[in-house]
Amino acid sequence: MAKPLSADRLVEVLRAEGVTVVEHRGWRTHNRNARGAWGPVHGVMIHHTVTRGTPNTVELCYNGHADLPGPLCHGVIAKDGTVYLVGNGRANHAGLGDPDVLRAVIGEKASLPPDRRASVDGNARFYGFECVNLGDGEDPWPAEQLAAAERVAAAICRVHGWTQRSVIGHLEWRPGKADPRGFAMEELRGRTGDRLGRRPDGPADDAGPSDEPAHEPFPGADFFRAGRRSPVITEMGRRLVAVGCGRYRVGPGPDWTDVDRASYAAWQRRLGYSGRAADGIPGRASWDRLKVPAS
Repeated sequence: MAKPLSADRLVEVLRAEGVTVVEHRGWRTHNRNARGAWGPVHGVMIHHTVTRGTPNTVELCYNGHADLPGPLCHGVIAKDGTVYLVGNGRANHAGLGDPDVLRAVIGEKASLPPDRRASVDGNARFYGFECVNLGDGEDPWPAEQLAAAERVAAAICRVHGWTQRSVIGHLEWRPGKADPRGFAMEELRGRTGDRLGRRPDGPADDAGPSDEPAHEPFPGADFFRAGRRSPVITEMGRRLVAVGCGRYRVGPGPDWTDVDRASYAAWQRRLGYSGRAADGIPGRASWDRLKVPAS
């Protein structure tokens, strides 16, 4: 529970965390406060937009539409990692959600209960950030965009003294919602928690050169599907064997199989993931920690 940040303070903490911020016209006084409460706030909610393109998405989230007036969030996270602030105050992003989930967020529980009911006003209680993505499971999530979501979540949690357990997805709040789709929220919470363990460090690419061996960049969750054949999968399998998570009788090889998925699920469980977050489909945080050699 906390008092919402002022516009000046929100910009300050986002930029301190290394977020590239663009202040959209009139965002500082653009809100739905006349229609309901804004605060106390308890967490950060992440969405996907089901749109393509930054300019039109920013305008949509600022203006809203006939059935749902804007702002539709507080900030839009573009694919290049830029965050466009479009509202300050109550925004039409969360809708009604499950009171048990709210209690778990307030208590920063290790896991969230299923969202079965929609009876609590989330627009009053959560900062909302929309990520530009079609949400079809095919549209990619660039590294810059995911890094920005992590930084946004960490910035707000840091200033309020929250842990990563105060970060949730719309799909975890309101029954019937599927956003964000394309990465696991537990993965984003893990990355946020790692960041909160460090001081704000500015832009993600300011670390300078490294002598560490090259590792395979995360190819995206949609890369790992039936019919995929790649040396990246072979190298992944070898690393899974090396860390004691391989479930192979023969191999590993270049074709994505159920055995690869079972092996990767063992790695996810080793890292502490469970449930849908340990489904055997690689996510960025777990992939980066596996350190697959570049093929």
